Amino acid sequence: MNEYRFYCLSKMRIALIMLLLTMGRSTFSQEANRLEQAVDQAVHQEMHRQQAIGAAVGILLNHQIAYIKPYGLSDRENQLPVTRNTMFRWASISKSLTAITILQLAEQGLLDLDQDIHSILKDYPLQKIDGLQSFPITIRQLLCHQGGIVHYTNGVVRGTDRSYLRPHPYRSVQHALNDFNQSPLLHPPASEYAYSTRGYILLSAIAEKIGGQRFHKRVHRTIAKPLGMQTLQPDFQWKVIPHRTIGYRLQQKDGSIVQSTNTDVSWKLGGGGFISNIDDLAKFAQGLMQHQLVRPETERLMWQPNSTTTGKITTYGLGFRLQTIAGRETVGHSGSQEKTKTRLSMDMKTGTGVVLMCNSEHVDTAEFATAVFQALSALGY
Repeated sequence: MNEYRFYCLSKMRIALIMLLLTMGRSTFSQEANRLEQAVDQAVHQEMHRQQAIGAAVGILLNHQIAYIKPYGLSDRENQLPVTRNTMFRWASISKSLTAITILQLAEQGLLDLDQDIHSILKDYPLQKIDGLQSFPITIRQLLCHQGGIVHYTNGVVRGTDRSYLRPHPYRSVQHALNDFNQSPLLHPPASEYAYSTRGYILLSAIAEKIGGQRFHKRVHRTIAKPLGMQTLQPDFQWKVIPHRTIGYRLQQKDGSIVQSTNTDVSWKLGGGGFISNIDDLAKFAQGLMQHQLVRPETERLMWQPNSTTTGKITTYGLGFRLQTIAGRETVGHSGSQEKTKTRLSMDMKTGTGVVLMCNSEHVDTAEFATAVFQALSALGY
C-alpha cells in the first residue's frame, strides 16, 4: 500500500511539473507573440511611411538578442526577399569597430590615446591651416572627431598621387592616406567638433601599423571571432560576397525610387567599409551590452561626452554617439552611404537595444528606432 501511495504521489508530482513547464512555455510563447506583433506593426508602418524597400531588425532585451526578423525586398526588380542571410553595408557603424580596435591596443599598452599620430605614422605629413602653422593631432582627438581632419565636402581634399603595382591597393588601409594626406586642417585640433570619416581612416592605419597585421584581419580576430560574428567582412567590390542587397534611393525630381550606385568603399574601410548580415550587427550590440570587448573604464570613455577647448560639450564619445531616442538615453551609431542606412542604438540602463539595416538610402533610421522603442516601451521593456 505504501509503495502504491508513493507511486501515485510521484505521478502527481510529475504531472504537476509538466503542467508548470507547459504553462511556462505557453507564457513565454504569448510574450514572444506580443513582442513580434508590436515590432512588426512598428516596422511595417515605418517602411510604408518612408517607402523603404527592404530592412532587417534586431531587438535586444535584458542585454541579449531576443528577436531578429527581415522585412521587404533585397532585390525589388527580381522580387527577392530580405532574409537573415542578406548582407548590408554597415556604413559609419564601421567607426565603432575602429574605435574598439584602437582602444583594445591602448589597453594592451601598445599606444597612448594622447600621443601624436605622427609618432606612429611617420610618413604622414604635419597638417597645417592656411599653409601656415602646423599642429600635432592626438589619437583621442581623432576618436572624438576633434582632429580637424576633412570629411567629404566641408573642406579641401588634397592627396599625393601614387601608382600601385598591385590592383586594389586599399587592401592595406595605409594606402588610403595618400588620397587626403595633403589636405589642410579645418581648425586647430580640439578646438571644434567636425565629424570626419577620413579621421577614422587615419585611426585604422594606426591600428594596422601598431597591430602588425591588416586592419580587417585584426577586427576579425579581436571583435568578430570572440563574438561569433560569422559574416562581418570588408565590402571589397572585387570579391564575390553572396547575398549582397541591392540599394535604392529616392529621386527628388519625381519621387520615384530607383536602384542606387554600387560604389567602391574599400578606401574608407575604417570609416565606413564593412558589411554583414543582421545577426552579426545584433551580436556586436550584444557583445557591447554584455561588456565583452573592453574594460569598464574604457567603456566609460567610449560612452561619455567630450568637450572642446572652447568648453563646448559634444554628443560624441570615442567611436559612439550619445543620443536621446523615444525618451531613452542611448549610445550607438548610425550609418549612411550608397545602398544602405543603418542604426545601432542601446539603452544601457534597461538593457534594451535596437539594430536596423536598410537598403534604402532615403529612410530616417532614427525615426525607425523611435517607433520600435515606443513599441517596446508599451510592452514594458
